[in-house]
Amino acid sequence: MPIQEYIRGNQDRFLEELFTLIRIPSVSTKSEHKADMQACAERWVEILLDSGADKAEVIPTEGNPVVYAEKMIDPEAQTVLVYAHYDVMPPEPLELWKTAPFEPVVRNGRIWARGADDDKGQSMIQVKGFETAVEYGYLKCNVKFLFEGEEEIGSPSLEAFCEKHKEMLKADIILVSDTSMLNAETPSITTGLRGLAYWEIEVTGPNRDLHSGHFGGAVANPINVLCSMMARMIDENGRITIPHFYDDVEEVSEAERAMIAQIPFNEEKYKKAIDVRELAGEKGYSTLERNSCRPSFDICGIWGGYTGEGVKTVLPSKAYAKVSTRLVPHQQHQVISNLFMEYMQEIAPKSVRVKVTPMHGGEGYVCPIDLPAYKSAERGYEKAFAKKPLAVRRGGSIPIIATFEKVLGVKTILMGFGLEQNAIHSPNESMPLDIFWKGIEAVAEFYKNFCANCK
Repeated sequence: MPIQEYIRGNQDRFLEELFTLIRIPSVSTKSEHKADMQACAERWVEILLDSGADKAEVIPTEGNPVVYAEKMIDPEAQTVLVYAHYDVMPPEPLELWKTAPFEPVVRNGRIWARGADDDKGQSMIQVKGFETAVEYGYLKCNVKFLFEGEEEIGSPSLEAFCEKHKEMLKADIILVSDTSMLNAETPSITTGLRGLAYWEIEVTGPNRDLHSGHFGGAVANPINVLCSMMARMIDENGRITIPHFYDDVEEVSEAERAMIAQIPFNEEKYKKAIDVRELAGEKGYSTLERNSCRPSFDICGIWGGYTGEGVKTVLPSKAYAKVSTRLVPHQQHQVISNLFMEYMQEIAPKSVRVKVTPMHGGEGYVCPIDLPAYKSAERGYEKAFAKKPLAVRRGGSIPIIATFEKVLGVKTILMGFGLEQNAIHSPNESMPLDIFWKGIEAVAEFYKNFCANCK
């Protein structure tokens, strides 16, 4: 097999190119890494040019720069736009890493480092799949690359960039490798993502912290009030209580529910892996339905008052929480955000003042599985993994995917190769080498199949 031979013959080079990217601590959430963001973007330009792109450049935005590259075969041919991100999550807590997070190592058949999977490893899968297709003359379509440096902070600059550069980004389909498979033995293509709305809440009571003995029982405690308000957000059936929250929720068809029921899933193993005795959620739906195609509401953090060592009898002035809800297709995050803020004011007692600040959000996404590009991706996985991939909705969010559809009018194929055990966003992130090589093969096979119709 020429594709497999090329990958085997270039494994050391592919890994070293990936490692040069990983060694750059491109943490977008920390301003101290601003120079690293620029350095990582510039390194991607070099790699893209070496991999077969005709042109590649770093383009400034209001935030971190964007990397754009292209290989134009024929103006009349179809065009694939490959999206990825080069920013990574902070590595903390550092003491939990077995090796330095930005010094990649190969151990036990895996690459260990921050970004090994999310998203430098998966980005490299796309680029080296492209290079392989170029090398063997399989590429009959045009390919463009759009790599951003703000995905981990909500892509605040990318929508404006896409609006400004619509013509440059014009494409027939978008490829993204930033999602996961069911497991190493069961390849899958993500066909749906949930949307997201996220807020910070501030509850203020008295104008200063008070002595809990002198004032307790007479003055409302903001932490007590906040906890009470949050407890009202989900009812005894696991349904979110925000008025009109479910107005636009898409009910999954019986046919799709039947498909979900066929997905290999062991509930006992699932519980054991996360060390819980019982699962919870909306009544009437399975676990896989609850965490993929039904909405959810979660308190992501809550704090206030004294949390230091020992005792301090204080009635705090303020309490805070960070809250998110995962949304399903047709729910608009701005509409949900407004509904939540209105509800919070409605249920807030007069004894406190409540301020709700929207942080960020995005819409959900569903990909039709009858698209020619989806079929090409499906055949790519089947060739590389020797098994037809399942079509699976996932519970996470990539808000920019819905933005692409809105701004560029293009559907996205989510060719992800991550695994749950890769521990993205956590200490000791990793990527299995065999999945890395198979991913490259699957992408090269995608171009081979997709381009058969591009002549």
